[in-house]
Amino acid sequence: MSEYKSFDLLRKMYFVRTAGSAEDKKIQEILLDECKKFTDDVVLEEFDIDGYEIKKASLVFHDPQMSFDCAGVGLSGSTDQCGVTGEFCYLSSEADVEISDIEGKICLVTGKLVKVSMYKKIFNKKPAGLILTTGSVYDSNEDTDLDPYMYRDKHYNIGKIPAVCISMSDAEKLLRAMPLKATLTIIQDEKVNKTSNVVATIEGGSKKDEVVAFTAHYDSVSFSRGAYDNATGCICIMQLLSYYSQHKPDRTLKFIFCGAEEMGLLGSKAYVEKHADQLDKYCLNINVDMVAVTIGYDIACATSGMDLVNYINYEGKINGFAIMAKQGVYSSDSTPFADKGVPAVSFARIAPNGGAQIHSKKDVIDFLSENNYYKTCDFLTKFSERLINSICFPVKRDIPENMKEELDYYNGRKERKN
Repeated sequence: MSEYKSFDLLRKMYFVRTAGSAEDKKIQEILLDECKKFTDDVVLEEFDIDGYEIKKASLVFHDPQMSFDCAGVGLSGSTDQCGVTGEFCYLSSEADVEISDIEGKICLVTGKLVKVSMYKKIFNKKPAGLILTTGSVYDSNEDTDLDPYMYRDKHYNIGKIPAVCISMSDAEKLLRAMPLKATLTIIQDEKVNKTSNVVATIEGGSKKDEVVAFTAHYDSVSFSRGAYDNATGCICIMQLLSYYSQHKPDRTLKFIFCGAEEMGLLGSKAYVEKHADQLDKYCLNINVDMVAVTIGYDIACATSGMDLVNYINYEGKINGFAIMAKQGVYSSDSTPFADKGVPAVSFARIAPNGGAQIHSKKDVIDFLSENNYYKTCDFLTKFSERLINSICFPVKRDIPENMKEELDYYNGRKERKN
């Protein structure tokens, strides 16, 4: 492995960096400058993302009279200044019996992001508004980040339902009181923002027309400094960039630091769209999303044939590295590559329940292990180098039918049968 110590880069990235923000520009420059230490072929590839600015968000209940702190849900549309008033109801599931009579009502749905199949059912029944939740019933409001995910394009392409988000502990209090009516107000300006992918290239040797792409996303969610998710993935592929700058690969390598992953994998989607006419040269995508955690276990999720799954498990045993590889679709930047026919695998070190948390202010450096981090980097170096320099690329460039179906489910093109 390279003498370069990428774990030191972690502290430079240790700040909230939501896509489209001023901090987003700052992290791009940090990554750009770091990449230039290892290759002159580094570019920013800019793309558009949907954005918003919440002007007003409020939630008031009647009979009994109650109010709760709330945050507006981005890209959910706007009410007028007086808001919308309707009968209050709680949707605990997407069962037809619950959703059959919600027209004009204000509906509570637990979670920050509604399942697309459920959202479609709800939208077709014409509710007046939605109340989403974040946090835990065990957390005080002071310990809860009111950081709802903005709606994804899968949602607002169906249609917009004005929405706000409250804490889960407030939702529990609300359901105990069960008021008759609610007034929900949200006013927001929707706009187009800019962000970029940072792309570094190391040209290959004898097989330079074939490409292996490494990816990791650099953005975080609101409130989160994103040490675990996913500064660790970025520094890991930076470590690999350092290594291959000193050990010339047979195949061409792309190191793609993806923007706006937390908004729905937008950076990797933008990359595969921009480079659609070149993807037939891409042999494999290796994605790294969350490693280095102290309490955890290493996994690999391959959207490919079982040949890659078996190879990763074999490499783990040969190198004495405990890893569990399986076939599947991982919700990260590997998925857009697989959806375009490029075999892809995501590596992660998963924290168990009660371990390190992501998507909150609790995602901090304190729960990361430098030793665990370099063990993962060492394994990924050995794993990738054998593939990259192989005489014939051993991973079949084909997405099997069962994985195509899983991609359809993930992307909302199909709905699973109950």
